[in-house]
Amino acid sequence: MPTVAIEKCRDSESLPEHMCRELEEITENVRRQAFSLFERRGTIGSDLQNWLDAEREVVWSPPSEVVESDGHYRARIAMPGFQPKDLQVFATPDALIVEAEKTHTHDGKDGSVRMCEFSDKKLFRRLDLPSPIDVDRTTASLENGLLEVKAPKAAATTR
Repeated sequence: MPTVAIEKCRDSESLPEHMCRELEEITENVRRQAFSLFERRGTIGSDLQNWLDAEREVVWSPPSEVVESDGHYRARIAMPGFQPKDLQVFATPDALIVEAEKTHTHDGKDGSVRMCEFSDKKLFRRLDLPSPIDVDRTTASLENGLLEVKAPKAAATTR
């Protein structure tokens, strides 16, 4: 099972600067798209729907699940067509963040494309966890298009 590198951040504020900038850029793009949807629809009271629709248009958020059992979380995320080198996985004490980008092009060698549903959207998925994890013991692997991240819960601290 091919392993995937994980950038381990001791706290949520220690995410790399480039990740913080990307998150701000994604949020700004979603905000602009949501406002554009509002202007086109002209419907007051559908702010949340505009925001959710805008998110789907700006980033691809693949099907995911988080399962809690026996002192750890296991997150599984559908990543068809991706290789471990294509992924950036971040572990913070309260979240797992996955980011990837892949482009799709046609070179014209196979004939005229009549239909194509492949997307060049950036993949972004943040999975917030209900309790802190031990980022140092968190691991990830990718097999058959399924990313699996295993995150042991952090040991309880006594005061």
